[in-house]
Amino acid sequence: MPKNDELRYGPLTETCAHLCVDMQRLFGEGTDWETPWMGRVLPKVEQVVAAHPSRTIFTRFIPAERPGEGQGTWRRYYERWASMTIEQIGWDMVELMPSLARFVPPAEVIDKHVYSPWEETDLHQRLQRRGIDTLAISGGETDVCVLGTVLGAIDRGYRVVLLRDALCSSTDETHDASLHVYHRRYGVQVEPVTTDVLLANWLVPADAHA
Repeated sequence: MPKNDELRYGPLTETCAHLCVDMQRLFGEGTDWETPWMGRVLPKVEQVVAAHPSRTIFTRFIPAERPGEGQGTWRRYYERWASMTIEQIGWDMVELMPSLARFVPPAEVIDKHVYSPWEETDLHQRLQRRGIDTLAISGGETDVCVLGTVLGAIDRGYRVVLLRDALCSSTDETHDASLHVYHRRYGVQVEPVTTDVLLANWLVPADAHA
């Protein structure tokens, strides 16, 4: 298994961006979708964003407005999770966690209605315009939206650096299993490291106001 504490393909440069997945109030503040240990990883996410807010893009998962909406099986999904529709939780719960929202702008936000941020958005086009070929990925959940984000990035040829201590999930079991898969099945295309290793090897100046 690859080491967890090194960037196997060398340091990061100005072609790297930080993609932070779904660190939102609806996952962090006592809802039916609460990720219990989001608070544990939030300081690590903040550390990366604070160093490079202008290089950060946040994704936000937008639930259906009301039960029964959505295409195909998403309709059934929101019948099961009626308590998490917008009419029940309100738009305020879609917002980023407050300690992260303060970085927007210069950080950017992309909204999505499915697990992957690559569908129905201009994420790839935004990154290409900025000359980005590498993504440092944080957020939640490790085994759901982060998984969709990672696989989409791999399919599009991005170098993926996965921040192990800045990821969270609803269950330890599937979080650990997902990290094992990232190591063993995507070892050439995914580099799991800690945030400290990322920041020490990201060879661009921190943002002036960070």
